[in-house]
Formats: sequence, C-alpha cells, structure tokens
Amino acid sequence: MTGERRPLADRPLTEPHPSRLSPAHPDRERILAAHAAALAAGEAGYLDPETGLFVLTAGFLARRGTCCGRGCRHCPYVDD
Repeated sequence: MTGERRPLADRPLTEPHPSRLSPAHPDRERILAAHAAALAAGEAGYLDPETGLFVLTAGFLARRGTCCGRGCRHCPYVDD
C-alpha cells in the first residue's frame, strides 16, 4: 500500500528487488555501481547508465519513510 509507513524489506539497500532489476539485466553491474556510488556520496540519485534518466537511490527512498507505489527501481519497501 502506498503512503503508509511500513518496515524496510529484509535486504541491503544496495540490493534491489529482482522484480525491479533483474539479475539477468545486461547493465546490472553498471547500474549497481552507479547506485552504490550515489549511496556512498549521500546523493538522492544517479543517472541511469543505459537511459540517462535520474533514478532515486534506496537510501533516499528509505529516508522518505513511505512507498510511493510508482515502481521505483531501488524501492527499499518491496518484499514480495
């Protein structure tokens, strides 16, 4: 449910749910490296290496405190 406070999923913020970033995605390693660099720098997001679009980090989304329900790649609340 969106907008509702709920616990973070039981996985590291560095690991997106497989439904949001497939383990077989051809740019997975580059995406995860860009995400890790943004997390380490405390940035809200990074530019997707494939599309150039701005993607929010799991850290930013976790600090927000709720899931927006928009299918964010690094949503830290997705657990199913």
